[in-house]
Amino acid sequence: LEEITKVLKYGAEKYAPNNWKLVPDAVKRYEDALLRHFSAYKKGEENDPESGLSHLSHMACNALFLVWFDLQNKINSN
Repeated sequence: LEEITKVLKYGAEKYAPNNWKLVPDAVKRYEDALLRHFSAYKKGEENDPESGLSHLSHMACNALFLVWFDLQNKINSN
């Protein structure tokens, strides 16, 4: 969880706090980001070159974003 917090902090400093909720076409973009981090990890790259943080932590953060959007979609469709 500490590593995921580092990813969230990095994103908040780079963009703005909670800006991840405002990304256009967010679900597709977070799915794509998760797959990019997974691909880099599978190729043997441990850390993201831009943030210096673990690709696995970025993947976990993207997965949590996708869970949040899925839950919001279910809440809003009721």
